[in-house]
Amino acid sequence: MRFFAMLLTLVLSSSVLHAAVVEEKLTLPNGLGAAVLYHDSAVTKAAPAVVVVHEWWGLNDYARERAKQLAELGYTAIAVDMYGTGKSTTHPKDATAFMNAALAEPEKMNARFDAALGILRKQSSVDGDKLFAIGYCFGGAVVLNQARRGLDLAGVASFHGSLGTETQVEPGTIKAKVLVATGGADPMVPAKQVAGFVEEMTNAGVDFELLSFPNVVHSFTNPGSTALGKKYDMPLAYDANADKVSWAALMDMLAK
Repeated sequence: MRFFAMLLTLVLSSSVLHAAVVEEKLTLPNGLGAAVLYHDSAVTKAAPAVVVVHEWWGLNDYARERAKQLAELGYTAIAVDMYGTGKSTTHPKDATAFMNAALAEPEKMNARFDAALGILRKQSSVDGDKLFAIGYCFGGAVVLNQARRGLDLAGVASFHGSLGTETQVEPGTIKAKVLVATGGADPMVPAKQVAGFVEEMTNAGVDFELLSFPNVVHSFTNPGSTALGKKYDMPLAYDANADKVSWAALMDMLAK
């Protein structure tokens, strides 16, 4: 009986903790678009916070779920829509159009990111000295470029994101610790690009960590990517080990 009582207590406690995560749909200032904020209402002490940037598909359930997952671990997270308000798709043709339109307006993307950071800084649950950013695919490139801007971030993490840049970062510009997780067999992030990134970070004196997973292709953290890869004959596939190891590396960075 004592065992079942303890088990019931654990289940109820887990339910209460899970229910404590609050989701808030937000409108960014100056017509910049939308974002979704997640935080645990049970957290009273200021803790690290994370900006989450979506894949090229747009701000969909996957990106929001990652932000929610961070909130369940005690972090405040904001999933920001880099396309504005509600553009999302599962078709690569539409995703390419959305992404190219956003990339054509880098100032607006930067403004959206800055607005998301501003929202995090206002939260009582956030330690303003411990702001992080993570991104997937398109979002991985976005957060790396925010670090290249010299923003005062504690760390950024790119998961299967593009690593190239037209302008090599100058030494001393990047303040953030950088984590990159990439697939060793990803044709969208070829070995030459990875080598160029390593050279860039090394020359700039950046504290960075690179995880390269052999035989792993693009979008390896997203369980839905395998079906999309097969449907559109694209090098997309989920890899449970790469997902697990790269997420553990992120947890380590946030904890430190």
